[in-house]
Amino acid sequence: MDYRRFNNTIVARIDKGEEILEKIKEIALKENIKLANINALGATNEFTVGVFKVDEKKYYSNEFKGNFEIVSLTGTINTMNDEFYAHIHMSVGNDEGEVFGGHLNKAIVSATCEMIIHIMDGRVDRYFDEDVGLNLFKF
Repeated sequence: MDYRRFNNTIVARIDKGEEILEKIKEIALKENIKLANINALGATNEFTVGVFKVDEKKYYSNEFKGNFEIVSLTGTINTMNDEFYAHIHMSVGNDEGEVFGGHLNKAIVSATCEMIIHIMDGRVDRYFDEDVGLNLFKF
């Protein structure tokens, strides 16, 4: 991975074999990011995404292996209990034009991942909401 910071924007390249969420955390901790949004694209050959079933208050994960293009990766960096927290979703397409996606649990880069992190002034923490079953923004 390599990246450059331009004021409140980071342009990052995540390399083949690297795990995307690990690299997001590495950048956020090194740059002391408390609030940001993320956009990325690239390629992956192994990823896990989840879908939250509201009635059960539970995530179900789907694992994929093969050749996939990351057509959209979007999310936020913020904090929960004043510690690093990331909430990322990813959509990927296969060679037949089918798209799969959900809440990102893991993604290994197969070629490259080009990422833009826009840092915002301020801070938004999270709390666990018992009624919903998710970690929500706390203002």
